[in-house]
Amino acid sequence: MTDLSDLVRPDRYPRSSRYDPAWLLDLDMGPNPLWLLEDLARDLELRPGMRILDLGSGKGASSVFLAREYGAEVVAADWWIAPEEAAAVFAGAGVGDRVEAVRAEAHALPFEKASFDAVVSVDAFEYFGTADGYLPYLVRFLRSGGQLGVATPAMTREVRELGAIPPHIRDVVGWEALAWHTAEWWRFQWEITELVDVTSARLQPDAWRDWLLWTRTGAAYRADARGTDGAGADGDRAVVDMLTADRGEYLSFALLTARKR
Repeated sequence: MTDLSDLVRPDRYPRSSRYDPAWLLDLDMGPNPLWLLEDLARDLELRPGMRILDLGSGKGASSVFLAREYGAEVVAADWWIAPEEAAAVFAGAGVGDRVEAVRAEAHALPFEKASFDAVVSVDAFEYFGTADGYLPYLVRFLRSGGQLGVATPAMTREVRELGAIPPHIRDVVGWEALAWHTAEWWRFQWEITELVDVTSARLQPDAWRDWLLWTRTGAAYRADARGTDGAGADGDRAVVDMLTADRGEYLSFALLTARKR
């Protein structure tokens, strides 16, 4: 059994623990975004007044966190969430004057070159960032010395090395697991361009446990909201089964940071 209080973990995620778990789950578009961002930020140098692009910002929890915790001026860019919906979240969180919501497709960003001090992407980069030409496109929006930080689902071994997507993963996410690369794959992919210096490329410790806790708690929360006593919708159940079967053998999250040369 899980409870919303299980998502308050000041020993591991002190900053994230100041946020209402119900508020976070209501904005849910992927597992534990603030835990991922708080861990990722340990490898970045974020300072008040920095202009940060939150790429694939979803419903806005990560943008609120960047503005509140680091005093950043944030542009929250997402293709699927209407700017009006995100702006309401930012206003409700008291950061409406520091976060701008923009509808933007990741391959057609409507920004000036060298206009950001940092680009951060949490649980979104796997959908658009794996192509060989994407990093060279993205870094044009960073100032010299600007930082890039990405948290993305990862495998502990490349699917190409394994020869197939493990069945317990394939049955839940299908071909999408092809984009869940190892941390070292990302390091090479970025460094070979000679456009950035990779400052960190690591797998998050116990990422699968965090993911499982988030999914189980979210499933129970949504079941309560529906007035049912089930373990959650079929999608939640399938992810729980996948993570329980995997137990960290293949599934993780990669945390990646770099600086533009």
